[in-house]
Amino acid sequence: MVTVGELFVETFAAHGIDRIFCVPGESYLGLLDALHDRKDVDTVVCRHESGAGFMALTDARLTGRPGIACVSRGPGASNAAIAVHTAQQDAVPFILIIGQVATQDVRRDSFQEIDYGKMFGSIAKWTAEITDPELADEVLLRALQTATTGLPGPVVISVPENILTSQCSKKAVKPQAPISAAPSQASIEEFRKILTEAERPLVIAGSEISKPGEREKLLRFVESWELPTVVSFRRQDLLPNGHRLYMGDMGLSNPASQMRVLAEADVIVVLGSRLTDITTQGYTFPQLVRPKQKVVHVHSDITVIGTHFASDLSIGCHAISLIDAIGTPKNSLPDRENWIGQLKSERYKISAVRQFDVNDGVPFELVVDFIGRHMDDDAILTLDAGTFAAPAYRVIEFRPPQRLLAPISGAMGFGIPAAVAASLRAPERQVICFVGDGGLLMTGSELAVALERELPLKVIVSENQVYGSILVHQERDYPGRYVGTKFVNPDLELSGRAYNCTVTRISELSQISTIAGALRAPGPQMIIVDSSVKAILPRSHAPIRNTE
Repeated sequence: MVTVGELFVETFAAHGIDRIFCVPGESYLGLLDALHDRKDVDTVVCRHESGAGFMALTDARLTGRPGIACVSRGPGASNAAIAVHTAQQDAVPFILIIGQVATQDVRRDSFQEIDYGKMFGSIAKWTAEITDPELADEVLLRALQTATTGLPGPVVISVPENILTSQCSKKAVKPQAPISAAPSQASIEEFRKILTEAERPLVIAGSEISKPGEREKLLRFVESWELPTVVSFRRQDLLPNGHRLYMGDMGLSNPASQMRVLAEADVIVVLGSRLTDITTQGYTFPQLVRPKQKVVHVHSDITVIGTHFASDLSIGCHAISLIDAIGTPKNSLPDRENWIGQLKSERYKISAVRQFDVNDGVPFELVVDFIGRHMDDDAILTLDAGTFAAPAYRVIEFRPPQRLLAPISGAMGFGIPAAVAASLRAPERQVICFVGDGGLLMTGSELAVALERELPLKVIVSENQVYGSILVHQERDYPGRYVGTKFVNPDLELSGRAYNCTVTRISELSQISTIAGALRAPGPQMIIVDSSVKAILPRSHAPIRNTE
């Protein structure tokens, strides 16, 4: 006999889940106790439930296994809700475990009680509440399967505190055979025909291509078939950005000139991506509902195919399964050099670093460009949400195995927890975090975990004392009428030193080159940039060349 808490831990360990993130709570002491003597499962104690959730999501993206976060009932679960939403938006396998009130108090409006089925029902793939210890293994089986199959996403499990300490006769749930689907031979032949005849093909590659070795397969596929490729929102690390077939990303607002060229494609191949509002530029590319281009949509979750845009060929399998099956061309392909050149020209216009005429600080874009050219070949870059991060998606030329970890949901507060989790998972790799002063003050306390674990994070802070993204929108819609977007900071240098960081401040353009030394220096480093506000406001910029 084991307790339900012990069953949870044994099951996670059996699935290779070796790290759990938490903020402790009295409502799940039985689960914490089950972790006490475990050497194979690392318990990471975080400082805020949102931080614990973001760390779990990051760990999931790096390992391919479900990220696990444990929180207490009521306030703890409410704080963790942002991670559930982010997992749903980002398609990340995530399991949130909530200690619930005792079974005799459930649905009696008890202290800190919430009906989590109602609370998370619209954003979680599945919510469950265990009221019988003998059903715990069934819930765990379904939770792990639901979080990882089809379109990955969040599962929420509520467990009354007395259930966690109850004995049960069940054994740990072992991994089951993964669900696999293969394209039919007819689909393979039709896909080959489409690719062989296409004169102006375009691939949109997305989040489903994520596991080790899959980026390499994607690259070989587009090279052998001469397929220019864009990536879905914030997935720039899928392909080497300097490659002749990489054409950029489908971002928040791609330039009209680029979209006019993309619209000339005669075939659009969607590989492992949802056609969301951002990737489709507000559902304008391709056109609704029957695109003028021939559309091939490949995804392991068939529910995301044909929901907005009708497909000419729909294949319900993992994108890599199709890539493996199709192999290399058997016949000669059309000459696509002119088409590739047109796309590349637009890509270069977007990625050009800009010249700024400002006198209120350092344009953060120039800092981003410098770091992008000096970070390690296997660096992991985590980004928080904000205007300071926008240049990273545009000017850094990512090259696998470099990784980009950014919130598709646009959640502020992601950057620091993500960096901590990435460094825990890959301590031998350089981990760099770009974060604004707003995001730093939101979840920067998770640097305490980095202090505790002696993680050598490189944290780059854009300090301009404004919520930049909202300020830009205010300037556009209500010029000069700024309300709620400016704030006062504490001494961030003192704060950085309190977390044992060596702190460098960049207040002039001439100091940017000193960042190279900080990136190479051992131990945690915090670089605070006095960032220009004027540089992020709407204005024209002259493109300049990248220089050392």
